[in-house]
Amino acid sequence: MTRSSGGLQCALAFAALMAAGQALAETDVERLKRSGECAGCDLRLSELRGLAIDSAMLERANLREADLKESVLTGANLKGADLRRTEMERANLAGADLTGGSMRGVDLEKAVLTGARLDGADLRNADLIEVNLEGASLVGVDLRQALLIRISAEGADFSKAKMDSANLERANLTGANLAGVRVSYGDFDRVSAVGANFQGADLSGAHFSSADLTGANLSGANLDGALMRRTRLVGADLTGARGLDGARMVGACGDATTKLPAGIALKTCSDMDDKDR
Repeated sequence: MTRSSGGLQCALAFAALMAAGQALAETDVERLKRSGECAGCDLRLSELRGLAIDSAMLERANLREADLKESVLTGANLKGADLRRTEMERANLAGADLTGGSMRGVDLEKAVLTGARLDGADLRNADLIEVNLEGASLVGVDLRQALLIRISAEGADFSKAKMDSANLERANLTGANLAGVRVSYGDFDRVSAVGANFQGADLSGAHFSSADLTGANLSGANLDGALMRRTRLVGADLTGARGLDGARMVGACGDATTKLPAGIALKTCSDMDDKDR
């Protein structure tokens, strides 16, 4: 072996060792930004504001209390991820999979979650004010005491969700599926739930004020202690609804197609003054 070839081999070996050392020194954040993949990584408290990665692989990643404000993680795999108290205001998570995620106290204000999957996720006490959930799947999700004010959830599936004491003021639930949900003492002030499915839902103690339930299915729902003040029930189906109290339907209205339990009567909506809505 000549001296020159030996020197070249040494140089190559040294370069390989340096590359290996650099790879070993790479942080989880650097790995994520380089490859878009960091499944199971520990990213707690990470500064990731504005991060933009399509179809990122973050399954079971720990993102607890990380800053992901205004991030773009469309189509991301976040199954089972820890997002407790994570800051995700205005994040774009369209089509993302957050199935089974631990998201208690997460801040998702004004985030985009169209077509996302959140089945079985824990979103207790979460901030989802003005979130876009159109077409999203939230089957069996835990949204107890969550803020869902002004959400757009047209066509979303909340079936069998736990939503006790959730605030849905001014939410758009047009065509949403809430069959079998538990929303006791929920706030539905000025909600639009045209054609929504509340079949068999627990709405005991819920507060509906100036709500639009036109064509909604409330058959078999538990309405014990629920208030329906100035609520529109044109074409709604309340067949078999339990606990409905006519005295707590102050100013509510329907029409000839409204199906009511025996003993409950409503005035027609033509008598309601629109300026009060």
